[in-house]
Amino acid sequence: MNRLSHRRIGTRLPRLCLTAALLATAACTSIGPGTQRVTKAGESSSVSIKGIQVIHMDERMLAERPRISPPDFSTALGYSSAVGETVGAGDVLAVTIWEAPPAVLFSSNPSMSSVDTSRATILPEFLVGQSGQISVPFAGLVPVAGRTLTEIERDITVRLRGKAHLPQVAVRLVRNESANVSVVGEVTQSMRMPLTPKGERVLDAIAAGGGTKAPADKTTIQISRDGQIYAMPMATVISDPKQNVVLRPGDVVTALFQPYSFTALGSVGKNEEVNFEATGITLAQALGRIGGLQDGRADAKGVFLFRWEDPALVPNRGADVAAGPDGRIPVIYRVDMKDPGTYFAMQHFPVHNKDVLYVSNNPVAEVQRIISLFASTVLPLVAIDNAVSK
Repeated sequence: MNRLSHRRIGTRLPRLCLTAALLATAACTSIGPGTQRVTKAGESSSVSIKGIQVIHMDERMLAERPRISPPDFSTALGYSSAVGETVGAGDVLAVTIWEAPPAVLFSSNPSMSSVDTSRATILPEFLVGQSGQISVPFAGLVPVAGRTLTEIERDITVRLRGKAHLPQVAVRLVRNESANVSVVGEVTQSMRMPLTPKGERVLDAIAAGGGTKAPADKTTIQISRDGQIYAMPMATVISDPKQNVVLRPGDVVTALFQPYSFTALGSVGKNEEVNFEATGITLAQALGRIGGLQDGRADAKGVFLFRWEDPALVPNRGADVAAGPDGRIPVIYRVDMKDPGTYFAMQHFPVHNKDVLYVSNNPVAEVQRIISLFASTVLPLVAIDNAVSK
């Protein structure tokens, strides 16, 4: 019987040891790189992207960091004069002609009195086609596209002289279809807003769309013009009148709710993509929004921010840096949460769109995982084996 028991133990112990080894290997395998591997990413030959810059974040780094601000509306879009009533293709015009009595050209009955013949003649509305011309009786084809209403009135008057008796002409823009801006996005109602000589501005377009659905401090205003896109926080446009620029025909005004985001990974409160507003957030605020670091698991010296950075902000970069498709370079900002001064630096370090915030595991926590996993899995197996062997 003892020989049989020893045989059972001899056959089971290798399996228990194998199980323990597998559990230990699984416990040592953490998702994501450790602190040391991240800090040496720029030196390691095993990293797929070469030339990664690892920068320690502190007050000195922030003081030496160049400050580059994106252009605002007043700088990027410049000053625009009011559109005025310039006619374009698709517009609808109304033309009214008066003749001084006695009217000889537009009077329907020459025998009528001079009072009757002084009535205005209202012509049918004209739709301006692609040719940019309208056909006015007795005046012929009149070019109107790209001209103001005053210029069109003067041209028709000149053409009718010698045909009508002291003619006077009034041209009115019935429907403006050529000078519009589109208002879309997080507004109450998307629309096309016609521009007038008043000179409609950015906030006029937002108001015409019924206002934004989200609060102003969480909304970004984006203007598309001539193939370029410019964006600013709506709160800034409201507080700074210079940013409330005059719009031009063809502009697209878009209201966006929290269009920016960063991704949190590793030993943080929650792994997720976090949206934030256009006014921006700091690294301290970002850590607060994800619930901070996980107690007992996170490495306080292993907080990293991964970013494709503007080369102008990394003056001491190496020569073998691998630039991205837009010319930006890979940079890792390291944060030491054990350093009290770091908490001041984080209040001034902005998080950018598409940043990745990663917190590595604490090596001590990895060892605790092994012990805990061994105690909860292997030791019960040993106890069962001993019970069976008796």
